[in-house]
Amino acid sequence: MFASFLVNTWIVATIVAATAGVVGFFVVLRGNSFAAHALPLGTFPGAAAASLLGVNPLFGLLTFSGLGVIGISQLGKAGRPEIATALSLVMLLGLGALFLSMSNEYSQATYALLFGEVLGVSSLDIVPVAVVSVVSLALTTLLFRPLLLNAVSPELAEARSVPAGRTDILFLGILALTTSAAVPVVGVLLVFSLTIGPPSAARALTNRPVGAMLLSAGLSLLTVWASIALALLLGWPVGFFVGGLGALAYGLGRVWMEWVRSRRCRALSG
Repeated sequence: MFASFLVNTWIVATIVAATAGVVGFFVVLRGNSFAAHALPLGTFPGAAAASLLGVNPLFGLLTFSGLGVIGISQLGKAGRPEIATALSLVMLLGLGALFLSMSNEYSQATYALLFGEVLGVSSLDIVPVAVVSVVSLALTTLLFRPLLLNAVSPELAEARSVPAGRTDILFLGILALTTSAAVPVVGVLLVFSLTIGPPSAARALTNRPVGAMLLSAGLSLLTVWASIALALLLGWPVGFFVGGLGALAYGLGRVWMEWVRSRRCRALSG
């Protein structure tokens, strides 16, 4: 489990999980779950194009995640944000299908893009993923108060000259960076599990913003670590455990929230 050839796996998985947990807290708090699902899927053609050109997939992921942010933000000005997100996603997925059709490694590339290659991470992959993750965390830290204020009370944020539109675009940019770093590790389909499951559980367990964000990162780390360990022990795909444990974390968080709520109701009625 801790063999030398798995060192890169543990390092990059830890980096990605911590970043996804921190950023995922704001995804849940701001109700951006659809964008958190769409942006990783929108990076799909970027990785396909990079594979076609023979360059580092992270460059393609960053480029197309940026295009996704531009599409969502610009189309959202003329209509409902969820429709703009869906239209941007459809356009990018179409490009992904086109690029994959031009590749000779169709099935292998598709599987890697969708489910990641966490057990096949090389030393060359660590540095770019770490750099992108550090940038995401730094931006989240710098924008913590505006993001929190805009999510909790948009009216108060506007009164304090915190523009909602600019904050939304900045957060989409942070989310795009996070998903770009996570896709090569856990895959397009499983980034959503990390940015929603553990953060939702953390949000249910505490109302303190900083505490919930740190707890979200901790739960995300536990999810990924446990997934890798179980995959190595049982020989099942890492993605199965990431998705399953992410859903379990969300379910346990909801159960805890309902239990606390019912306890308070009984205390007030008694």
